[in-house]
Amino acid sequence: MRYEYVTENICAWQINFDLEGNVVKNVEFLGGCDGNVKAVSKLVEGMTVEKLVELLEGNTCGENYTSCADQLVQGVKAAYAEQKAKG
Repeated sequence: MRYEYVTENICAWQINFDLEGNVVKNVEFLGGCDGNVKAVSKLVEGMTVEKLVELLEGNTCGENYTSCADQLVQGVKAAYAEQKAKG
């Protein structure tokens, strides 16, 4: 299923992604540092939610308390929780 996540405190204003069970696919950042968000999208393709959280949660950018990678984690966690609640 396709999800859209509106971010907080980063350059990218939205992250779109597919979640198939617990597997993340087709990540797309709107805005952000072009090379970095393209790289993150490629690196997490096919990764499980659990692995994504383990590797990227809490990652910061400069003096910000979050980053594009951390915001992706927050969006995926919210989508996964919603998916599980629906059964």
